[in-house]
Amino acid sequence: MTANLEESELIELAKHDNEAFGVLYERYHGRIYNYVYYRTGNVADAEDLTARIFVRAMRHIGAYEDKGLPFSAWLYRIAHNLVANWHRDRSRRPLIALDDIAQWHVGEADPEFTAQLSEDKEALLQAIRRLPAERQEMLILKFVERLSNAEIGIIMGRSEGAIKSLYHRTLLSLRDEFKDQHPQPAKRRSLFARARQ
Repeated sequence: MTANLEESELIELAKHDNEAFGVLYERYHGRIYNYVYYRTGNVADAEDLTARIFVRAMRHIGAYEDKGLPFSAWLYRIAHNLVANWHRDRSRRPLIALDDIAQWHVGEADPEFTAQLSEDKEALLQAIRRLPAERQEMLILKFVERLSNAEIGIIMGRSEGAIKSLYHRTLLSLRDEFKDQHPQPAKRRSLFARARQ
């Protein structure tokens, strides 16, 4: 019965009903786990942190206020804070398994193009891994979780405009680094032109 409720009704019910919170847990567990996994790079830490995120959410759901954003933004904000603490406690830069993010698919019609695209994909992933943790997180929220700039801003504690600016600077930085390290010979340009047709 609680599974069929609108989200706002379910949240209100979850403030005093564990079964309703369990429905919210089922709805969001996978997305929160994926986010944490990409930020930590390993299953054990992702499982532990995800459990802690939902425990914290359950403890504080009574104070949750609907501010016109999805409930998931509140959960991501909790996740962001716990993952930041996790990295700070370990004093290391996060390792993100970005190989799982970009699932590019190319047909077998042109093996040369397929091989070149595979090389380009690996080079791009290496460039992303060299970004500061904040920029990696923003890319995960944007392209993996498909959140809006406003939602990302809430999660990262920044304004929507700041996220737009960070996004723009990050893409320019990636483009410049990729272009400088991997100039595109004439033959590759013609392959990419064919692929776009």
